[in-house]
Amino acid sequence: MQAIEKLRFLSEDQVRQIAQEFGTPVFVYSQLELEKKADMALQFPNAFGLTVRYAMKSNPNASILKLLKKKGIQIDASSEHEVKRAILAGFSPTEIMLTSQELAKDFAKFVESGVFFNACSLHQLEEFGKKFPGKSLSLRFNPGLGSGHTKKTDVGGTASAFGIWHEKIEEAKSLISKYGLKVEKIHTHIGSGSDPEVWKAVAHHTLEIAEQFPTATIVNLGGGYKVGRMLGEKSTDMQTIGSPVKELFSKFADRTGRKLHLEIEPGTFLIALAGSLLTTVDDKIDTGSKGFTFLKLDTGMDANTRPSLYGAKHPLVTVKKNPTNGLPTQEVVVVGHCCESGDLFTQKEGGEAETRPMVQAEIGDYVVMEAVGAYCAGMSTKNYNSFPETPEVLITLDQRPKLIRKKQTLEQIIQCEISLESY
Repeated sequence: MQAIEKLRFLSEDQVRQIAQEFGTPVFVYSQLELEKKADMALQFPNAFGLTVRYAMKSNPNASILKLLKKKGIQIDASSEHEVKRAILAGFSPTEIMLTSQELAKDFAKFVESGVFFNACSLHQLEEFGKKFPGKSLSLRFNPGLGSGHTKKTDVGGTASAFGIWHEKIEEAKSLISKYGLKVEKIHTHIGSGSDPEVWKAVAHHTLEIAEQFPTATIVNLGGGYKVGRMLGEKSTDMQTIGSPVKELFSKFADRTGRKLHLEIEPGTFLIALAGSLLTTVDDKIDTGSKGFTFLKLDTGMDANTRPSLYGAKHPLVTVKKNPTNGLPTQEVVVVGHCCESGDLFTQKEGGEAETRPMVQAEIGDYVVMEAVGAYCAGMSTKNYNSFPETPEVLITLDQRPKLIRKKQTLEQIIQCEISLESY
């Protein structure tokens, strides 16, 4: 029988207190857990210096950004909008690298202010060259390798549109020469995996690319460090995957005389396990003796779309509204509140419902969804069924819960609509 999950950083009393004070659903983040992971990332093995950039798409809340800035962590932004949010949160443009699938419309203005540009295609490279001949930039390459628990989290290899294909290096060099550009950084990112051999191989291939650009002084190996959300799942060990990478950088220096600075871009690693989603059981139904028992929560894919998008699994923990000892367990299917068949929190790969053993819950009890700090609030199907955005709370180091995002109002949902009186 599958083990019953337990709370990560909250106590049952805290769950009840926060639910009473802020209502449910509500995201809750732990400053202590976030800072622990930040310290671990900053200790990533390196031979000649390290910069840690937060992949802010994983959770762009300003309070999270400010905490990481205090730790000395910089920013990887995936759009011009993220650049603006990072600056509003206190980061200087020189602490931000823009790595965007879409060529930012304001990229020239950002570059002029000090934002470092990472060209992700030959088109982006040429547009940069036209605007800024002779200037320094970074090149993102697809090294031909990928890693991820599903195809949707694998961002390397032939099926990925991320980066300049590694066989097109000569075309990139031609554009570099045409515009007199200086390649200061080589960047790769392969997806979400924890296999040390894969990371070693990617580092090896990336260094081979860097060797072909003699002006490069920095190598960025991206992020995607796997986090084990469920019991029994393994997380990436930074020291284990970093040690052989450090050795490769040292050997590269011995052979070429070039001491390359290392950059990494954790997102999930930093914040995933530092977040919980507090929910209430809104309803409980069954489909007969040959069917399932369903728990219906007061949240859904509008708060966490990872299960419906990736088939991702999150720990689900029952917290009784009133403390009780010696409760029985029950196999249940847990679903969200959206009118959508895919709003299913316990499912097999492919979308088929599966049961989860949990302490028996009734209507009005709480269910805590764990490991939701990354790619949940920031990647949800916001306002589906017109549900408002979920509020967010941060538990500070003194264990006080503080509201860092208010619950969205209906007026805010519809504020950009223009109602025509007649057609």
